[in-house]
Amino acid sequence: ALTAKDIEDLAFATTHADLVSYSFVNREADIVALHQALARYGREDLGVVLKIETRRAFLQLPRLLLAAMRYPAPLGVMIARGDLAIECGWDALAEIQEEILLVCEAAHVPCIWATQVLDEMARHGTPTRAEITDAAAGARAEALMLNKGPNITATVRALGRIVRKAHREPLQICRSFLVEQTVDHAG
Repeated sequence: ALTAKDIEDLAFATTHADLVSYSFVNREADIVALHQALARYGREDLGVVLKIETRRAFLQLPRLLLAAMRYPAPLGVMIARGDLAIECGWDALAEIQEEILLVCEAAHVPCIWATQVLDEMARHGTPTRAEITDAAAGARAEALMLNKGPNITATVRALGRIVRKAHREPLQICRSFLVEQTVDHAG
């Protein structure tokens, strides 16, 4: 997980960044190696986001979290759904991302829902219905990551509306819908 280039890049990151994203972390030894490298740069406090992008990382997630929690640095997890779908099969992705959310919630570790969130909207200006429901489901994570595109400002605003609505109570949603329907039919 930690290449020679990564260690070289840590020299810059430890001086300029608030956190590092750790790609292809798979085992406890990967966590130890990263924190040893951070200690060499005097940045044991630098936040770490574990990118869960392989089958092994998914299966080892509780162990990875326990290993990372031994260090004082802030911790987060990114569900790297694109790589996970390739590794584990697209048909298993919904179940896997749900499990990661639950494990992170139980461990009180913030989770980032990543890969193709409202991607069609960011690139072409209009989201698909599937993207809208995906973004609403992702609202259960502490953060959603958008990819860049020419319509990113509108996409950020749309994501904000989707997330706010997703966090409302079911009774509020029903009442809002009924009011909207009544107004539509009356006017």
